[in-house]
Amino acid sequence: MTKPKYIFCTGGVVSSVGKGVTVAAIGRILKARGLKVAIQKLDPYLNVDPGTMSPYQHGEVFVTNDGAETDLDLGHYERFTGENLNRTCNVTAGQVYGHVIDKERRGDYLGGTIQVIPHITNEIKRRIALVGQESDADVVVVEVGGTVGDIEGQPFLEAIRQMRMSLKRRDTLYVHVTFLPYIGATGELKTKPTQHSVRELRSIGIQPNVIIARTDHPVSKDVTSKIALFCDVDDNAVIPLQTTDLLYDVPLALEDAGLGDYLVENLRLEAQEPDLKEWRKMIKRMRAAKEQIKIAIVGKYIELHDAYMSVKEAAFHAASWADRKLEIVWIHSGDLEKGKGFDSLAEVDGIIVPGGFGYRGVEGKILAARYARENQVPYLGLCLGMQVMTIEFARNVLGLEDANSSEFERPSKHSVIDLMHDQRGITDMGGTMRLGLYPCKLLPQSIAAAAYGHQEEVQERHRHRFEFNNDYRATFEEHGAVFSGLSPDGLLVEIIELKNHPFMVGSQFHPEFLSRPNNPHPLFSGFIQAAVKFRAKRLEKAKGKL
Repeated sequence: MTKPKYIFCTGGVVSSVGKGVTVAAIGRILKARGLKVAIQKLDPYLNVDPGTMSPYQHGEVFVTNDGAETDLDLGHYERFTGENLNRTCNVTAGQVYGHVIDKERRGDYLGGTIQVIPHITNEIKRRIALVGQESDADVVVVEVGGTVGDIEGQPFLEAIRQMRMSLKRRDTLYVHVTFLPYIGATGELKTKPTQHSVRELRSIGIQPNVIIARTDHPVSKDVTSKIALFCDVDDNAVIPLQTTDLLYDVPLALEDAGLGDYLVENLRLEAQEPDLKEWRKMIKRMRAAKEQIKIAIVGKYIELHDAYMSVKEAAFHAASWADRKLEIVWIHSGDLEKGKGFDSLAEVDGIIVPGGFGYRGVEGKILAARYARENQVPYLGLCLGMQVMTIEFARNVLGLEDANSSEFERPSKHSVIDLMHDQRGITDMGGTMRLGLYPCKLLPQSIAAAAYGHQEEVQERHRHRFEFNNDYRATFEEHGAVFSGLSPDGLLVEIIELKNHPFMVGSQFHPEFLSRPNNPHPLFSGFIQAAVKFRAKRLEKAKGKL
């Protein structure tokens, strides 16, 4: 097994500059050269993982095959590279400090004084090395979360500084992603914040090899040359990256700017000629789509679209594959509870109800499911979206007016969604769910089986504690529900769909996590195809009225 090379990516000037997408794009252009790539995110916050964090604070929680609850950037990494990552690929300060403190409590340090250097930094380095060992990658790309200068990020920056000392110089490379602000009054892009950010980085012993300058405006050669001069990097190592309307265009922008060749040359990588033909075709297809498809996403965190990052990307993948231009209509489920937003539902071609936790906004999601069922609108329910579809069916088709989920702690004689038996009595919110990849057996001749290309069994990622209550299975089937996906032992319901409906499908799992821009998820593709047919009928009907 060869030792991997390491690329360390830091961010400067401001947060939310697109570092995660940039890192994912670097992974793509390296993979296009026949290299095996692994990507890791180092998050400086003290939470153990994002699993119990508010989506308003952290956005989506992305789940890997092995059940790790991770930063949403891992979703970008997987979508761009096509590689399935694991729990070693997301490290938080909470995990690092917790591990070191546990070792100290056990006496592993023999009574020594525990310090940030060397104990915390050694643990960070151990976790960085672990990715290379487990993945057998040629290159490990490591993103350090946050912005240079953040106090909580200092141990991580110190650790990646030390990595260069413990490895050969040609085995490590530092990429710094900064932002160039634009002064409207003078029409100038300013490089001074980038200079200050690099100076801050150099003050802790890290000299960046590459500077990627994010900007909303075109960057002249004079500007990049100035950055190169003042920041002491090669002229061709200053890569301008202008804001694009299409995330998946970023690898091509970086490749065309010469970044791939620069990385290969400076890390002395044995790489093939880059092959991005299929990626370029995909981008061309995405941009060529003109005919619109309008999809509603009904959620309770819609003020922050990042809370549904994988859902909107999966819908986009499937729409592009169908040569349709996706328009997402964001509907707050709380508004539906107040009688608002139904006019928007009446104008869409399909409804997606994504996952979530807690009772707030649930009744609005139930109303969205009812609207889809009664008006024959294509519906895709994801996790909680499946559960609210089930509750709605029980209330309005079976006549069980108080039907609900035991998660919501509302008195009900009919908990059609109930807690998993082996989780009862557990009060700790972290690590109590069914997480990661589980098998699902498909019912032949069902809508779900058709969407999957008539496979007998599939593997999907989960993140939930509550399941469909099997006491109601027979009653549901008698009234037109179809349990088209079950666990191999038949005990757990994975997919529910309705007869006499073009596409009303709910999955207990999260199919969005496995969708890729060049390989859309089957359930999303099936949903979009149904939405295309529904739109054609809707427009035809509207013409008839005219």
